[in-house]
Amino acid sequence: MALPNGPVTASSEAETVLFDLVDVYDRAYEAAAAELSLSSAQACVLGRLDTPRRMGALAEDLGCDASNITQIVVRLEALGLAAREPDPADRRGRLVARTPRGDEVNRRFATAFTFARTAVGRLSPDEQDLLTALLRKALG
Repeated sequence: MALPNGPVTASSEAETVLFDLVDVYDRAYEAAAAELSLSSAQACVLGRLDTPRRMGALAEDLGCDASNITQIVVRLEALGLAAREPDPADRRGRLVARTPRGDEVNRRFATAFTFARTAVGRLSPDEQDLLTALLRKALG
């Protein structure tokens, strides 16, 4: 049973299973990213670039500091997977966009990261509907 490091202790079996799910999900995400020589953070940012985005918006969406996004974008640029370009709506601003190579790597990542599809595929359609409803309720 994989529980997070730190002060968090599961208070129920449901919470323990949720911790296990998050742990397995995270490890599968990291493994899929590593197959493409990416960190999980790089894969995450690359996946958010379906349309060009401002770095501040990326930071806000991911709940992290803008300086973290800057470091990740610099690495993605060095790999030829992303590029910064002028914002046509505000020439003072810059947008981050995937390059054609970045689009290809993102497609390969989506194919390599099968955890959620595999896990949900083990459930019947009725079980999937129930899981969806329960997760939405748990998320508030």
